[in-house]
Amino acid sequence: MIKFAGALLVLFAGTMIGYLQAARFAARPRQIRQLMHALQRLETEIQYGQTPLPEAIARLAAVVLPPVSMLFSDISKELVKSAGITVRECWERTLREGWSTTAMKKPEQEAMLRLGSTLGGSGREDQIKHIKLAMFQLQAEETSARDEQQRYEKMSRSLGVLGAALVVILML
Repeated sequence: MIKFAGALLVLFAGTMIGYLQAARFAARPRQIRQLMHALQRLETEIQYGQTPLPEAIARLAAVVLPPVSMLFSDISKELVKSAGITVRECWERTLREGWSTTAMKKPEQEAMLRLGSTLGGSGREDQIKHIKLAMFQLQAEETSARDEQQRYEKMSRSLGVLGAALVVILML
């Protein structure tokens, strides 16, 4: 009876690991799209609204879903409370600290870090050009992420179940 309960727990745990990994593959393209949407809004705020950067970034946080919204929220809070620190430093520190909460990978982070080095430190037109460049890079990464999702999402679920089944068979 205890072996049976243990086997069920192992099977359940392995299946959940596979499904969690599959969920990460599914979340990455969605989060990249959210990030691109936020950057489009930021572009509009800079070009037409002429909103101060902390306020514009706070508005972005209200538009997108977590965990992407948390990145922008943290950046906005950091910009408001940090006197004497540049936008670039706040942007980089916050992105590096909070990036692990997202399903996105290093290429998306690098695009966002490059964008942060120009925000608030250059003219409006230059900032808009850099936002468009970041969106173009993120669009390429979204295509790659969708390909990975199609290729690996189902496989992750299957491997979780099959790996757990193998462990159960070896246990019995």
